[in-house]
Amino acid sequence: MFKHAIYPLVFATLAALTACAGFGGKSLEDQSGQAFNPDQLAAQEDLPKFSTETARDGLPSGWNFYRIAPNKKNTIYRLENYQGRTVLSANSKTSASGLAVKLRPRQANNLWLQWEWKALSAMPEADNAERYRDDAPLRIMVAFDGNKSKLSLKEKMTFEMANLISGQEMPYATLMYIWSGKAPVDTIINNALTSRIKMIVVDSGWDNLGQWHQHQRDLAVDYKRAYGEAPGEVIGIALLTDTDNTKSETRAFYGDIELVRKIPK
Repeated sequence: MFKHAIYPLVFATLAALTACAGFGGKSLEDQSGQAFNPDQLAAQEDLPKFSTETARDGLPSGWNFYRIAPNKKNTIYRLENYQGRTVLSANSKTSASGLAVKLRPRQANNLWLQWEWKALSAMPEADNAERYRDDAPLRIMVAFDGNKSKLSLKEKMTFEMANLISGQEMPYATLMYIWSGKAPVDTIINNALTSRIKMIVVDSGWDNLGQWHQHQRDLAVDYKRAYGEAPGEVIGIALLTDTDNTKSETRAFYGDIELVRKIPK
């Protein structure tokens, strides 16, 4: 993620989420470098599944590629037949880029995010609590809408800066589920430059590499714990594998990512 003043750390994360939210008018690029306009992206009802596709190069259907910055190398994503099913592989070599989906807004109450993922290699230099070592083999981000008029003056200025740099609006709030090398599971890590991005550690350390990890998260519960208030509507999902800060390499797999509405018992 960005290390220079004109590209603050927050922008690396909001780039993912403004892409998945589909705000703004500046063009992004697909993995081959072809530009597209996020305003033209259709909001989807469901998250497209990797498992229903055929292994191939190129982007999975319904997922949109986003670049962090022109001077950043791209993480390479492709659909692979792995252990009898199609999954998304991420190969990152001193790189940072991701995939995102714009969603039709939906209430967060009783809405669960469930997924599985696998990391294959350690990143011993990564530390998500350190601004210049904030890399991770696996991240999934959830963008929420909300009333931005309630934000502090400092946060409003951050949002304006993001809009000026990217031409896109930053989501009101973001939850980012991460595999962290150092922080314990269930730790909430604040972004260095904005209180509107919270990282939640769901896997920690390097002892369980090469194994599938399954997760189910109650979005409303996690949001209330992270932000101390009820969540707004969910408007987008993004994923990111990045190694640019630590100048390292990693390989990881994402299985299907799903939003499931559970009726309380």
